[in-house]
Amino acid sequence: MAKSENQKLKILYLIDILKRYTDENHVINTSEIIQKLAANDIKAERKSIYNDIEMLRKYGYEIILSKSPMGYYLVGDVFELPELKMLVDAVVASKFLSEKKSQQLIKKLEDFTSKYEAKKLERQVYVADRVKTVNESIYYNVDHIHEAIQENVKIKFKYLEWNDKKMLVLKRDGNEYLVSPVSLVWNDENYYLVAYEENEKKIKHYRVDKMKDIILLEEKRSQESENIKFDHAKFSKKTFGMYGGESVKVSLEFPKHMIGVMIDRFGNNIPIIKTGEKRYKTSVDVVKSSQFFGWLTGLGSSVKLLGDEAVKDEYKKYLEDILKEY
Repeated sequence: MAKSENQKLKILYLIDILKRYTDENHVINTSEIIQKLAANDIKAERKSIYNDIEMLRKYGYEIILSKSPMGYYLVGDVFELPELKMLVDAVVASKFLSEKKSQQLIKKLEDFTSKYEAKKLERQVYVADRVKTVNESIYYNVDHIHEAIQENVKIKFKYLEWNDKKMLVLKRDGNEYLVSPVSLVWNDENYYLVAYEENEKKIKHYRVDKMKDIILLEEKRSQESENIKFDHAKFSKKTFGMYGGESVKVSLEFPKHMIGVMIDRFGNNIPIIKTGEKRYKTSVDVVKSSQFFGWLTGLGSSVKLLGDEAVKDEYKKYLEDILKEY
């Protein structure tokens, strides 16, 4: 009797069955494997199943024979369940991914485990109603930027902003931005391009999900961008909400119970100096902006900005301008 076309694929179907239907709490016996192979028009005998499983073990798959209940199961092939849960949480929390892309990614992650454990992932998926980007081209934007950095070339693109009708529209009347890409940064659940802006001759950052029609140019990146030694960690610590501004060193005084707040914000390498009874101070680099002033205001009167004096004056004006509105 002629063999079906799928017969040569038997061992591939076998590993798919083990991935799909088994884990440490769910096993499959030889009879069930033969039935599932038959459903795919593949004939198999018990002895051939034993031989195929042994070949898969030699290849590197960890396939365990359980005595009670009797049957085989595949030990975590690529990811363990806690790892998959963390990845799913990251996908759900990422604002730069659209709801559609988030659901597609989660579905792919579910394929890395059995159908039983995939249900445990579904219970923690709450993508609907999250603040998500509407730009479906985020994948391609990231890919284009990585390629430009690797090829050492400039890019041009159009940039979007929200209008009063809650629609994304083109900034600069649709005129293109020309930049030398430096790096990609994931900050505050959004993806940003850090780049040297050719016209303004300065480092700027752009929300990747608001970039449109990215084009790689043949022109090489500017020398200024190549000389930039970008420190992602340092940049994230001193930047509030990725808003641009002048980088300055400031001193902050705070009570003992806020030491953790300072370390969480600026890292554990900052100096912590005792200034009095349960009072401490630190000196840190920040990007001077209304977002920094807002963060400082949110900490209340127990945290004092000691300097520098120019920043203190700007902070006072920031507070006065707010009070004028009330």
